[in-house]
Amino acid sequence: MSSNAFTLRRPRPTDGHALNKLIERCPPLDTNSVYCNLLQCTHFSATSIAAENQSGELVGFISGYCPPERPDTLFVWQVAVDDSMRGQGLGIGMLMALIERTAAHGVRWLETTISPGNGASEALFAKAFRQLGVTASTEVLFSRAHHFNGQHDDEVLYRAGPFAIPVKLDSQETA
Repeated sequence: MSSNAFTLRRPRPTDGHALNKLIERCPPLDTNSVYCNLLQCTHFSATSIAAENQSGELVGFISGYCPPERPDTLFVWQVAVDDSMRGQGLGIGMLMALIERTAAHGVRWLETTISPGNGASEALFAKAFRQLGVTASTEVLFSRAHHFNGQHDDEVLYRAGPFAIPVKLDSQETA
């Protein structure tokens, strides 16, 4: 998928460092090591998506994977959109392009976790669920008290589907 402002493509191994810097610029996202980001850009490139601006800078990224025991499910781990790209439809564009790509390989369910009060993520996924024609069930997956020792907000699991392969978007992402 491409617009005047961005191009969507599969992540490349050379995106790891830029991804690390992008996530640092996108609080409240949890930062990981560059090594972790390199793995996201290599081992999980089929279930992740990158967005670059006209200058070739990484300005958006969604990391995801299919849990080994549920290959029909795309779990979205993080959605990062640079400040310079907010309000331009990049988040939903990346998400729907990624869903379309993975649906072609049998994905029919979408999962993510969102901390309560993360309005941007809640709005993004609500819009995606509407576009897919599905509703989400929710439950606390990791609790502040039991999993994070009080150091992190709850992570609420959103699970939606099954959905049909989405209608083709206006243009395709690049390789």
